[in-house]
Amino acid sequence: EKKGWKYETMEAQETEVGGFNKIVTNITGKFVYGTLRWESGVHRVQRVPVTESQGRLQTSTVTVAVLPEAEEADIKINPGDVRVDVMRAGGPGGQCVNTTDSAVRLTHIPTGIVVIQQDQKSQIKNKEKAWQVLRARLFDLEQSKLDAERSANRKSMIGNGDRSEKIRTYNYPQDRITDHRINLSVHNLPSFMMGNMDEMLDALNVYAKEEQFNAIDNA
Repeated sequence: EKKGWKYETMEAQETEVGGFNKIVTNITGKFVYGTLRWESGVHRVQRVPVTESQGRLQTSTVTVAVLPEAEEADIKINPGDVRVDVMRAGGPGGQCVNTTDSAVRLTHIPTGIVVIQQDQKSQIKNKEKAWQVLRARLFDLEQSKLDAERSANRKSMIGNGDRSEKIRTYNYPQDRITDHRINLSVHNLPSFMMGNMDEMLDALNVYAKEEQFNAIDNA
């Protein structure tokens, strides 16, 4: 919102005990991917829950993937490689979206990637969004393969396509956010969570450019 970006929630899978299993959001605007690409990875939250009577610190994690939206011109998908299934949408609340066969599942047979879209009442709209997500995931897969090939003999902490490692810690008792890739800590966690992240993002972009230059020099 601070940067004037537009966003749309494309999928939100709620759990029965509160919270979400997965959220997919489409964000559009100037320099969106270049700004947010370094958020891909495992984010660790350390806090003392209000229900914790002993004051013990608890740790939670969330995995973030930031994918560039792929247009049809960016990646070609053979329709014969995709199985399309329609089904009754599922979810809590018994909304009217659940009463028709509007949900769409796309299975990309060569890669095994499965995309399910059920947020819209219209099967057509769900299918359009499902293809949009599938193109993005296949595009990201191809880019990850290229990155892996280019970086096979190069040590890099940013942009290596490995989202399994912890990239950042949000420590609420210490009012601290630490990015482990660049060993940078900033404070005022509530302000950071409200979107005042420029200091961290600028440092990550500078580090990434330095790594790229080093890789060229060492090639």
